[in-house]
Amino acid sequence: MASAIPEPAAWVDVAPAGDVPRGEHRVYEVDGRFVAVYNVQDELYAIEDVCTHDGNPLSDGPVEGTEVICTRHGARFCLRTGAALTPPAYEPVPCHAVRERDGRLEVGAP
Repeated sequence: MASAIPEPAAWVDVAPAGDVPRGEHRVYEVDGRFVAVYNVQDELYAIEDVCTHDGNPLSDGPVEGTEVICTRHGARFCLRTGAALTPPAYEPVPCHAVRERDGRLEVGAP
């Protein structure tokens, strides 16, 4: 299982606060990586937008609760921890800290 989300070295301003409505997600570039930010019942989660099994974008897949499903082979990942929950993925996807501050959406840089 993935470890806790580390304290970011820096915060990257990606959008206005509220840019990710409840039940939706958006993808932003953060330090050269694509990070998908999900709003699940008004809780924000940020994971790198890549399936660790084959590199497919996870943001293409459906979300069930706090899990995202890769459209290529059905691997599931936890939005809270990044853990790979089902084969064929076995490696976790990196998570990022995310917050709304001073009217802006910020994602933690690694």
